[in-house]
Amino acid sequence: MVDRYFSPEPIQRALARELYAQVKDSPLICPHGHVDPRLFATPDYRFGTPVDLLIIPDHYIFRMLYSQRIPLENLGVPRRDGGWVETDHRKIWQTVCDHWYLFRGTPTGIWLRDELRGVFGIELPINSANAPALYDAIVDRLANPEFQPRRLFERFNIEVLATTDAATDTLEYHRAIRQSGWGGRVIPTFRPDAVVNLDTDGWHEHIEQLSRVSGVTISDYRTYITALEQRRTVFREMGAKATDHAALTAFTESLNDREADTIFQRALKGETTVEDARRFTGHMLIEMARMSSEDGLVMQLHIGSYRDHNPHIFARFGRDKGADIPIRGEFTRNLKPLLDRFGDHDRLTMVLFTLDETTYSRELAPLAGVYPTLRLGPPWWFFDSLNGMNRFFDTVMETAGLYNTAGFNDDTRAYPSIPARHDLWRRASANWLAGLVVRDIITEADASEMIVDLAYRLAKQTYNLEP
Repeated sequence: MVDRYFSPEPIQRALARELYAQVKDSPLICPHGHVDPRLFATPDYRFGTPVDLLIIPDHYIFRMLYSQRIPLENLGVPRRDGGWVETDHRKIWQTVCDHWYLFRGTPTGIWLRDELRGVFGIELPINSANAPALYDAIVDRLANPEFQPRRLFERFNIEVLATTDAATDTLEYHRAIRQSGWGGRVIPTFRPDAVVNLDTDGWHEHIEQLSRVSGVTISDYRTYITALEQRRTVFREMGAKATDHAALTAFTESLNDREADTIFQRALKGETTVEDARRFTGHMLIEMARMSSEDGLVMQLHIGSYRDHNPHIFARFGRDKGADIPIRGEFTRNLKPLLDRFGDHDRLTMVLFTLDETTYSRELAPLAGVYPTLRLGPPWWFFDSLNGMNRFFDTVMETAGLYNTAGFNDDTRAYPSIPARHDLWRRASANWLAGLVVRDIITEADASEMIVDLAYRLAKQTYNLEP
C-alpha cells in the first residue's frame, strides 16, 4: 500500500515515493466542492447511518448498481412521488456489498476502499460475507465524537473548504459557522445556474426567490443584473473567492441590453424557446466574466454534461441521480466572444473544466497557453481517476505548462472521501514527475518544487486563498 499507484519501474517508483513524501501531510486546499455547509454549522452534527453517509447521496455508487438492474428504490434513493423505497439500511448495505465486485478497478472502488482504511481504520474487504461487520464497524466509528464533521475537518488537515451555493441561498449555515467561533475556514461559492439557465425547472420560482433574498424587485433585465450583483457582494462578504457555472456547451454571445431584455421578458411570460435559453446562457457567461473582472471572484466554468439523460430516472427520482452523460465539446470558437473582451483582463481568472477529454490537447491547452485569464481545472467527474489524471498530465502540460493549470480540487459531495481524493492526486502527480526525471526532462530539484505546486500552491494561488 505504501507505493500504490506508482510505476513498477524501480527507479521511477523510488523517486515517486520520495516526491510523495514531501507533500503527503501537506494541508488540503479544497477550493471547489459540494459538501453541505450545515455539516459544520453546529459542533455536534451526526451523519446518520452508513447508508445515509456513503450510499444514498453517492450517484457514483447507485448509477453502477442501476446499470446492473438493481432498482434505485432498493438502495433507499427517495422518489419524487414519495412512493416506497427500502428503509432497512442494513438490507441496503448488504445489497451494495453483495454487488461490490462491480466496482473492481473503478475510481469508486478505490475511493471507498481508501476511505474505509484511512478515515475509519477498517481493513476488511467489501464483500457479502463482511457486510454486517463492516456496517457495525462504521456505526461504531460514527458514534464517536471524533467522527463529527468539525473534528474530521481538523484531522483531515483542511486549510480551507469551499462549498457550492445557489445565488438565492441565504448562507444561513455559513453565518452560523462564522458566529460559532469555530476556527475551520469554510467559505461559500456563488452558483447562479438556476436563475441564469432559462430552461431550469422552476426558473420562475428561482427568480422570485432571487428577488426576495436580494431585496430587488426583478421586472426586467437590468433589475435582474442588479439583483445578481447584490448577491455576489453578499457572497464576497461571507468569504467567497469564486463563482461556479455549468453549461451544456461553451457557447458565448454578447447581446445588447435590448436583446437581453427581450429574451428575459419572454422568459417571465413563460414563452422561452430553446434558442432563447442557449443565447441567454451564452450572454450571461460574458456578463459573469464582466462581474468577475470587477469584483475579483474567480470564475469556474464546467462544460459538457448532458444532464438527466435517462428520462425514466428523472421522472421517478429527479435531478442528479447518476444519469448525466458527457457530450462532445468545442471551445476555440465558442469562447471567442468572451475572450475577445476579457481574455487579457488583469483581474479575471477563469478556470475551465470539461467532460470531453479530446479538447485537452486540441483546444484547452493551447487556449490556456496564450490567454492570461485562463487556467485549466483538473480532470473532472468521470475522469477524476488515476487514468484520467495520467491522461491529463500527458495531454495538457506540454502545451499549457504546469503554471497555467489550477492544481487539484476534489469536487465532491462525499465529505469523508476528501483525503482519499487528494491522496490519489498527490500520488499520481509524484509518479508523473518521477517519470519526467528519469527521462531527463526535468531535474529532481524541479520535481521537488513542482510536487508542492501540484499538491498545494497552485490551487491556493489560483483561487486567491491567502487569508
